[in-house]
Amino acid sequence: MTDFNTIYSRQGTYAAKWDGAEFVFGQPNLHPMWVADMDFPPPEAVVEALRNRVNHKIFGYTITPDSLVEAVCAWELKRYQWKIDKEWILFSPGVVASISVVIQALTEAGDKILMHSPIYPPFFGITEANSREVIYSALLDEEEQYQMNWDEFESQLQSGVKIFLLCHPHNPSGRVWTREELERMIDLCKKYDVTILSDEIHCDLTMPGFQHIPIASVDPSYQNKIVTFISPTKTFNLAGLHASSMIIPDENLRKTIESFQSRQGFHGLNLFGMVAMEAAYVHGAEWLDELLIYLQENIRTVQDFLADRLPNIKMKQHQATYLLWLDCRGFGVDQETLFSAILNEGKLALENGVKYGPQGEGYVRMNIACPRPLLMEGLNRLDRALSRFSS
Repeated sequence: MTDFNTIYSRQGTYAAKWDGAEFVFGQPNLHPMWVADMDFPPPEAVVEALRNRVNHKIFGYTITPDSLVEAVCAWELKRYQWKIDKEWILFSPGVVASISVVIQALTEAGDKILMHSPIYPPFFGITEANSREVIYSALLDEEEQYQMNWDEFESQLQSGVKIFLLCHPHNPSGRVWTREELERMIDLCKKYDVTILSDEIHCDLTMPGFQHIPIASVDPSYQNKIVTFISPTKTFNLAGLHASSMIIPDENLRKTIESFQSRQGFHGLNLFGMVAMEAAYVHGAEWLDELLIYLQENIRTVQDFLADRLPNIKMKQHQATYLLWLDCRGFGVDQETLFSAILNEGKLALENGVKYGPQGEGYVRMNIACPRPLLMEGLNRLDRALSRFSS
């Protein structure tokens, strides 16, 4: 069994989460529970594979081994019953960069790109940076979980949208889309000839009791209009190694994107990202299953703490990711006052909900992928910051 309770100091390791918090938030001595990486080491098999490669001592140009491609295919088949062909895979340094490349390859300046709100900020950031128009489809903020607003979604698609950018599972809310919802998304995108880009980087972090279904596996007849983005970096805490995959079943679509990659000089994996990706997919399943159990306990710990100490904060049913979307509207204070108290009185670094678009007001996002003592430290700081607002 993996010991997830051991605390590893990450200060002085160029860790954005720890060493970058003061720069990002403008406050020293913050307890960081913000950016989406974990305070756990990856599986020992990954560390050993990297160690062995370092010990070779020569780090020249590389080729992509067939064994890596086979590892990606085997992972998708075993975890999600999705049979993909080796030819469908293109490698790249990261999901956000890949989304940017695909947007540029498939659309022109001024084209409309649809996404949910609230949503992961790089979705609209990358869209705007590439001079495309962001179109939001606001999710319905139900008590248990967000729901699709199907009427608005179709209305937006009708407006001439070129791409639907799907976060699956959804970040920040941790929502897992059901097969029925995915089928309806596809049907509507098919009706209006809209390409689907599906960011599935958090799919491996779907909690026990819920099921992630790759959207491209739902309707093979629409695979020619779907690009799926996956990566082991969130799953196995490898973000600093920059390794991801695009899965593109349609040959013409794949060649268009690959050609754009080549013109940009943007393709392939660095040596250590490649080694870590293969080791994680081949040897990491048992570690991941243990991680999910630990994260589930962390989620329960937060739920119990909030119910006992901060009942004004509400949590939706948490289905995936290690990122909790906390509804703080029950305190009845404005976002600036709320977040100022968290930073200045709690000395706690969380993500401000307003970063996630028009529907983020009143929320904060908390990363609970850490040993339980660090989790409790963060919760106690949150209590210290916000208990005075409790009714």
